[in-house]
Amino acid sequence: MTEQPNINPAGDGPTLMQIASRVLNRPLLLHPTKAEVILHVLQGRLPMDNAQAAPLSPDANRFLGSWYGEDGRARKYAVSNGVATIPIVGSLVNRGAWIGAYSGMVSYEGISAQLREAEADPEVGAVLLDIDSPGGEATGMFSVSEQVRQLGQTKPVTAFVNDMAASAAYGIASAANEIVVSPTSIVGSIGVVLTHIDRSGEMEKKGVKATLIYAGQHKVDGNPFGPLSEQVQADLQAEVMKFYDQFVGLVARGRTGMTVEAIRATEARTFLGQDAIDRGLADRIASLDTVLAEMQTKAPGAGNRRKGFAMSKTTEAAAPQAENAGITEAQMSAAVEKARADGEAAGKVAATARIKSILTSEEAKGREAQAMVLALDTEMSADDASKVLAVAPKASRTASIADRAAAENELGADASGGRVDAAQKAATGWASAVANANKRFG
Repeated sequence: MTEQPNINPAGDGPTLMQIASRVLNRPLLLHPTKAEVILHVLQGRLPMDNAQAAPLSPDANRFLGSWYGEDGRARKYAVSNGVATIPIVGSLVNRGAWIGAYSGMVSYEGISAQLREAEADPEVGAVLLDIDSPGGEATGMFSVSEQVRQLGQTKPVTAFVNDMAASAAYGIASAANEIVVSPTSIVGSIGVVLTHIDRSGEMEKKGVKATLIYAGQHKVDGNPFGPLSEQVQADLQAEVMKFYDQFVGLVARGRTGMTVEAIRATEARTFLGQDAIDRGLADRIASLDTVLAEMQTKAPGAGNRRKGFAMSKTTEAAAPQAENAGITEAQMSAAVEKARADGEAAGKVAATARIKSILTSEEAKGREAQAMVLALDTEMSADDASKVLAVAPKASRTASIADRAAAENELGADASGGRVDAAQKAATGWASAVANANKRFG
């Protein structure tokens, strides 16, 4: 019995059969030169007999490249001074959890997992997408792009093209708050491609003839054993156009400075560095180190984040008003700090009033010790404290607060153990109570 061939790549990456299943007869958001390379690799290397695709090894379903935080917790990305760096390197596939260039692929599934973790990570204040990808599968890109857009509303997301963001990779980048390129970055290729291979001539030379037995008129549309009919080609073209329309709309939503017409006018071309900026596909030129350093400076404090970042719906609504009023970023930061200080001062005043109300209430008479505990060691309101004191037993000896403050074992005893004036002791007790309250509310 002839042994079945096993189509394995070198190492633990995806097999040729798996690659073929992802790129043939499927809409791709892929740079054309990358598609040409893939087709060249597949040409003549896919067996037509009983070849079996080897199953993915366990490594293919394991996220790689985890880093550890200061608390020892493993992450799926590196964090430096509040900035999480998520690499998007290689061809994009919908599933597989491939993260890292060892396989030449990166999955939307893996990127999504990293974005979710970064969004929930309290140590992450901003996210840097380090992109070097020609694109890939159409399915899966749209949800990841939307996830990037949503994340950018709470934590600034910058896409750095290092050094290609084409097609699906650009679709992800377009949802970031900012796109930064190098002078040699390749950006664009906003288009869709679907490839069909007619292998009938190859099979005829080898004396192989395929017979398809099927049910359903369109069940075998696009099969590789013959040319495409006009109807099937028209159907596939219509499918490509649907993906294209969605792709253009997605980019227009992220790149608000570009119209749908301007995006279509690129005709899926790619642009280099400054040309991409001139077309509205990118924002500025900088190095990766510069971008990372800028983000690290701005990430810890929301007040330092640049105007273009939408931190919340409230911030988005307030920003245009501030700009129209001519308020500078420095003035806005000063106003925020003043409001914070005013809030803290108001909180301290309220805390002092609450303590005084509890200690001087009618219910506190004869229950001074309990009143002191409720005032200083709980956050109970004055009304609730009065209700608790009203049902509490009174001390056997009734004494006013001033009398208790004058006692040796209470507030106000001097360092030598001698007595001081009762009024002075009462004042000392009030000062101590207020200081303790400020510690809790300050």
